Amino acid sequence: MHFNQRTIKKSAGCSGVGLHSGKKVNLTVKPAPVNHGVKFIRTDLLDSPCITAHFNQVVDTSLATVIGSDGCIVSTIEHLMASFAGLSIDNAIVELDAYEVPVMDGSAGPFTELIKSAGIKEQDAPRHFFVLKEPIVLEESGKSVAVYPSTTFKITCTIDFDHPVIKKQTYSIDVSDKVFEGEISRARTFGFLQEVEYMKRYGLARGGSLDNVVVIDKDSILNEDGLRYTDEFVRHKILDCLGDFSLLGMPILGHLVVNKSGHAFNHAFLEKFFSKKASWETRTINDS
Repeated sequence: MHFNQRTIKKSAGCSGVGLHSGKKVNLTVKPAPVNHGVKFIRTDLLDSPCITAHFNQVVDTSLATVIGSDGCIVSTIEHLMASFAGLSIDNAIVELDAYEVPVMDGSAGPFTELIKSAGIKEQDAPRHFFVLKEPIVLEESGKSVAVYPSTTFKITCTIDFDHPVIKKQTYSIDVSDKVFEGEISRARTFGFLQEVEYMKRYGLARGGSLDNVVVIDKDSILNEDGLRYTDEFVRHKILDCLGDFSLLGMPILGHLVVNKSGHAFNHAFLEKFFSKKASWETRTINDS
């Protein structure tokens, strides 16, 4: 666990296409000062508007996590935000010249490598944590998200699909840089062939391909190289959770237990979390 705030040492960039827009985008991550948080800047728009990566800036969760302000949006931020959260990066500036973050290979692996290539700098200011005093639970229609008091940040995630390739999977991690990089960051987004075909027919998933999505047919995986992990699906859901829950703006000390949730339900939980102010406190942690 890191007790001081962190940023990157130098700027680093990448290029790719947006998963849903299919538009080419250039992205650069830059260092930021203490207490800055993560902010996205649209360099392709007049006056380069800035949007803070925070749950109260979320404007859409139907296909991805989208933040926006004054008519300006940045879409599909969850994989990059997962890399920041997984590597304990508190402060960063993200510049991009289109409205959607590039999908890269469908995982957070390329962003994790990008951040590591830039180097990580510990800053001379303590991190502030949300420390749970009592559980917070949201349940609805068979889905649930809960967070329980803990001395570390843990995630336990369960998915359950009526499909022979996925079925029921559960995975649990104590979040750390090493665990995130080795067990979670390379897990790719996935979709069912009929859904991908439907979305493309309606002008969605324009950038999606077997290079950046695990595509599942009736009883098989269409990607030639198969899966990166036997339980890649639930690992990717943990990746998405890391990205979505990082929009609280500060790390959590708690055990997050997620069952059959997605971006929209994750966001609903964040709203409930902030409404339950008596259930948590914010403070620094002394590592001595």
